[in-house]
Amino acid sequence: MTNKKLLAERPVFVVGIGLHPYQRRSDTTYVRLGLTAVREALTDAGVAWRDVESAYTGTALLGMGSSRIMLSRLGATGIPMTQVENASASGSSSVAQGCLEISSGRSDVVLALGVDKPRSGLGAAPGQAGIENLEGGAVVPFTHFALLASEYMHTHGVSDEQVAMVAVKNHRNGSLNKFAQRQKVRTMQDVLSEPISGSLTRLQCCPVGEGAAAVILASEDGIKRLGLDASRAVRIIGSATRTEGLYGEGVGIDAALTSETGADAFEEAGIEPSDLDVLEVHDAFAIEELLYAEALGLCKAGEAASLIESGYFDIGGQCALSPSGGLLAMGHPIGPTGVGQVVEVTRQLRGEAERRQQPNARLGMAHMVGVGAVCVVHVLAK
Repeated sequence: MTNKKLLAERPVFVVGIGLHPYQRRSDTTYVRLGLTAVREALTDAGVAWRDVESAYTGTALLGMGSSRIMLSRLGATGIPMTQVENASASGSSSVAQGCLEISSGRSDVVLALGVDKPRSGLGAAPGQAGIENLEGGAVVPFTHFALLASEYMHTHGVSDEQVAMVAVKNHRNGSLNKFAQRQKVRTMQDVLSEPISGSLTRLQCCPVGEGAAAVILASEDGIKRLGLDASRAVRIIGSATRTEGLYGEGVGIDAALTSETGADAFEEAGIEPSDLDVLEVHDAFAIEELLYAEALGLCKAGEAASLIESGYFDIGGQCALSPSGGLLAMGHPIGPTGVGQVVEVTRQLRGEAERRQQPNARLGMAHMVGVGAVCVVHVLAK
């Protein structure tokens, strides 16, 4: 049986979700952050800790050995615990590993968790690889994406204001999300103030804070055995992970990788991009939302900016894009981010997103990229 058939042969469901609000760095321990999210997810699922058979913790900043000291506070049950580090896609990868464990038949109930606290610098390993880089570290991330924004605007005749509409939309969505780090409506004037690099401004760049997100995954057997509420279970019908290949000169690596990974996920799920009702993407910088919406096939190259301006990607539009507020407003605490996206999509498909609710949402996608470059995409169905 191929990996692509596993989810079809042995379905995997999200049965519980939990979050610790994303926030600026504080004195709160990572243990408290993580346990808040896990306890909420267990309660939401109606599952006891003793019923969980395995745990995956996505984290990029904490260092080694974080899982057991945290999760043992719930009870020393002796279950296997694995830390997953995959840069910004660490949490997404913990969900992917949990899906694989259940779909392969190894477990019936699995915890996928993401938790992080910022430290001084991100400590990315590529900078210590001993391999010469032509730009020598001079191009920091926000400058890199400012250059991509400049190229996009020049190529497609898009204005600064149209790119900034991404941030206006996402800050508006974040203002409706009690778990978001940024919960304030921002005007176009607000967003265009405080330039950082090129056309990118502070509010078009995500905040990197702290927080936690957790999901409880279960098989059909697990749902039946534990007597869980199947009507609130959301099925994961696609799970794809890729790393970058070799691309032609001038090709945007993250967008190309997103296109490939998204295609794998759509194929496994048996749906088309136009079928999506909800989409959470890695919008660490405003321009990324435009690039990834196009790379995933929701529209043609150069069309995303005008569609956002028209309300096509608003809550209540054709497809709610980053209804949580995205990384720009919800925040990007690294380890939890990808799990938090799955939490938001699950909430939307259950019809429990309150003022952020996309009407009649039945299909959703969570997308993350990370240094490497890596990409992880999940497709969920009501």
